Amino acid sequence: MVSSISTPNLKRADLTWLVAQLQQANVLDELAEVRLRARSDDRGNNDVLFLAKAKLPTISGDVLDGSYLASWLSERSQLPIVEINPLKIEVEKVTTVMSAAFAQRHGILCVELSPTELVIAVSDPFDDSWVQDVQHAQRREVKRVLGDASAIAKYTQDFYALSKSVAGANAQTTQGKSSGLRSFEQLVDLNALGSPDANDQHVIRIVDWLLQYAFDERASDIHIEPRREQARIRLRIDGRLQTIYDLPAEVNAAVTSRLKVLARMDVAEKRRPQDGRIKTRTPSNREVELRLSTLPTAFGEKLVVRVFDPDVLLRPFESLGLHSKDLDRWNAMSQRSHGIVLVTGPTGSGKTTTLYTTLKQLATDEVNVSTIEDPIEMVEDSFNQMQVHSAIGLDFAAGVRTLLRQDPDIIMIGEIRDRETADMAIQAALTGHLVLSTLHTNDAASALTRLMEFGVPSYLLASTIEGVMAQRLVRLLCDHCKQPESVDAESWSKLAKPFKITAPTQVFTAGGCKHCRQTGYSGRQGIYEVLEFDREMTAMLSEDDAAKALARHAYTKGTKSLRAAGLLKVAEGRTSLEEVLRVTSSVD
Repeated sequence: MVSSISTPNLKRADLTWLVAQLQQANVLDELAEVRLRARSDDRGNNDVLFLAKAKLPTISGDVLDGSYLASWLSERSQLPIVEINPLKIEVEKVTTVMSAAFAQRHGILCVELSPTELVIAVSDPFDDSWVQDVQHAQRREVKRVLGDASAIAKYTQDFYALSKSVAGANAQTTQGKSSGLRSFEQLVDLNALGSPDANDQHVIRIVDWLLQYAFDERASDIHIEPRREQARIRLRIDGRLQTIYDLPAEVNAAVTSRLKVLARMDVAEKRRPQDGRIKTRTPSNREVELRLSTLPTAFGEKLVVRVFDPDVLLRPFESLGLHSKDLDRWNAMSQRSHGIVLVTGPTGSGKTTTLYTTLKQLATDEVNVSTIEDPIEMVEDSFNQMQVHSAIGLDFAAGVRTLLRQDPDIIMIGEIRDRETADMAIQAALTGHLVLSTLHTNDAASALTRLMEFGVPSYLLASTIEGVMAQRLVRLLCDHCKQPESVDAESWSKLAKPFKITAPTQVFTAGGCKHCRQTGYSGRQGIYEVLEFDREMTAMLSEDDAAKALARHAYTKGTKSLRAAGLLKVAEGRTSLEEVLRVTSSVD
């Protein structure tokens, strides 16, 4: 690129000037005008946005999109570039700085504000005709930064549409709210204060925006948490919660009611927890299942929406992070004709995905696969699924007892929580069935001692347990911004004990860019500890510290601990050492 481009007294970056200078800088060829002429119907009053949307091919083979154009204009205007991160923007505040029409007319968007300054992203670095108007109206200094014109246009539309819907819904609220501190009883019953209807068009738009935003951001969970005056909306992205919006309390009540209506839950019941599900589609037309759970709190109902992507079931184990010898061990255990195979780990560690992926592979036309779950995480046609209903006496133990009369080959129990369920699982295994289930333990060996704590005799465990797999999810480093870092060989060897994992010449740490929303991470994968039970372990079950003895024995047979599995991912450059230590700190 040629940076010596003259901009004498340039008031705005019009299309003629942009194309001419890009051609002079050997970015665009002589056919650029022809390509743009074919898209002239899409041209508005913002030529930078029009050129960014055209996505013309450059001479070097790149695409002239908004990001490329912003970088090119930054060199010529000396304005710093900002990567717009919607998760870091206080939408309810920045939309009060100027009207939507004013922002769209000038191609600008406020991205940060303080008592003395407004940081405003611009698509045209040479147009400052609006600055004095904003400074006069807001009585604050304006700092201009250059942004991607396409991103500015998209988030301007999204943010102002959301704010308009929230304001419209809030306007429907019944007047006469009590002032001052409300009593606990009043706080619990938010409907006593009045709230917009769940079918109000403003509320419908808020819910639609929330779900689409969660899909766009790859969120696994949506948390809607009521507080005294406002409700907080947070998304769990790559295992971490991030606040995205604060709703007025009464609007939140309507949003919660709207989601409960969609999930066919009892809208009037606010005192008891409820569960429901919604099947919907993403903007890209992918089918997604949502599982809803409500919890009564001091300030109203807390709602959590878990997002399940059915495509995960179709992903091979390698893409989930399970490969090599660990995958061979897991396949050998899960393809036995009978016995118990367990998956352990905390909530959100991917146990359900592992079991569903395994069952999907095992569920051929020749076998009968049945599950008992609480709740059914994802509806799958390949096997028979039964829901626990404790109110009518259908718990895990009763469910397994029923399934044994259904001529099953493979049984999946959602979770072994008590002695009765453990006894039924062992009975099923002893009578020639393969049983897959989950436990909440820190590592694989602890699953066996946990079953003994339930009262299961060690000789029954020795007869039925085929193996245990513990797992965690670690965030993957963003390939676009990860930073190399030197390795302290001595510290590495201490972490890798007793496993012989050679220290790499370098590892990587998290950076931050537009591709990962400045987090440094994008996506997650599993790390696994696969313990295959052998008869030598039988005597160890009676030892005082059986879990450690079992783990040491398994390590001599080639089993890697969770931390060792994580260190291998660090050595491969897939994740950071800090992430592995965070996830496995209480394990090894």
